[in-house]
Amino acid sequence: MSTTSAALTRREQILKEAARLFAERGFHGVGVDEIGAAVGISGPGLYRHFAGKDAMLAELLVGISGRLLTGGKRRAAEARSGGDAAEALLDSLIEGHIDFALDDRPLITLHDRELDRLRDSDRKLVRQLQRQYVELWVEVVRDVYPAMVEPEARATVHAVFGLLNSTPHLSRPGPLPGRNAMARLLHRLARGAFAAAASNGAA
Repeated sequence: MSTTSAALTRREQILKEAARLFAERGFHGVGVDEIGAAVGISGPGLYRHFAGKDAMLAELLVGISGRLLTGGKRRAAEARSGGDAAEALLDSLIEGHIDFALDDRPLITLHDRELDRLRDSDRKLVRQLQRQYVELWVEVVRDVYPAMVEPEARATVHAVFGLLNSTPHLSRPGPLPGRNAMARLLHRLARGAFAAAASNGAA
């Protein structure tokens, strides 16, 4: 059991450093040896965990898409089982996405730059997971704003994702100063965007 836990921990370390380096220097600008050095193992030692850089990239991009969807479904299930109002669930979804946007900024950069490098099957899986994530949000947004038609709700969800996923442009790599204040600001902006879209549709 401990061996498995240690292997998972090292695997996660490799992925974290690979994401950082790929985001900073581009996929082709980083060698396996450099990723290994960042986690304290030899480049060839990485092949005990991954077949190569392509496998790391696929696990990073498929993995984060899957985690966002799983997290969104969990929040929805918890809210509904607890009898929470749709407003509370929307706030919870926004909070979950903000956590991702502030804490996993290299993955946003990686997705924007390197998605087309994935194999067709992996890229299709990423898109499928993302569509399900969007539709989860659309359902909740329309529960909160019943007058908003589905295409408008979907467009607004995409716009809010664009707003929240702008975090790589906020500062240089590393922890953001004033993270809590930034999280609150992003939350207000997201809710403001949904309210503005609903108000425009009702006008």
